[in-house]
Amino acid sequence: MSSLWEYANPRKFMATSAWLLPWVTAITVICLVVGLVWGFFFTPNDFRQGSTVKIIYVHVPAAIMAINAWLMMLVTSLIWVIRRHHVSALAAKAAAPVGMIFTLIALFTGAVWGQPMWGTWWEWDPRLTSFLILFLFYLGYMALWEAVENPDSAADLTSVLCLVGSVFAIISRYALLFWNQGLHQGATLSLDAEENIADVFWYPLVITLAGFGFLFLTLVLYRTRTEIRARRLKALIAQERMAA
Repeated sequence: MSSLWEYANPRKFMATSAWLLPWVTAITVICLVVGLVWGFFFTPNDFRQGSTVKIIYVHVPAAIMAINAWLMMLVTSLIWVIRRHHVSALAAKAAAPVGMIFTLIALFTGAVWGQPMWGTWWEWDPRLTSFLILFLFYLGYMALWEAVENPDSAADLTSVLCLVGSVFAIISRYALLFWNQGLHQGATLSLDAEENIADVFWYPLVITLAGFGFLFLTLVLYRTRTEIRARRLKALIAQERMAA
């Protein structure tokens, strides 16, 4: 574990992420191009949903990453609370806008998908409602970071907010198990062979999901590096003001 905590050092993190970024960026591009092209152009139309089923290659990965992004923020926030490592707090801050965009994409594509299937753009379905609340938590989290001037105090307060919001992240994932109602379909990816989608859709979806995962990692690494540089710049400006 001692070797793992080495990456909480900003210099170590910057050096490692600089080496890692070109690789994860390349993997991201490859997975997204292969998965999306395969899914949109080389899979058949569904016998019930027609060509609209292909929105699955954006909606499902975005929804999964929206939830996982918040859970990643929870883990890094807890590391900040327990170990007081600034890189972990900055990583949580960096992940929030990315997770918010994934949540917005999931809500939008869900509405586009739901309109021809359900006959309505929105329904107060348990999963849809919990996802909307999760989106609002993302906005509140980012606003709280900007509202509190002291960065350590902001990290403490946002960590508490992240813990509360994790309840809705879990509900968004398992809403259909908590409430046996609503229009939203069951899990698209499942270990149950009867519930899981057909292989012709499954393979490109898994590749696209990997692409979204690497996209999240790439963006968080870039944004965390930016946050570290911004923190250093503020420190240098403060030192110059004190010297003057």
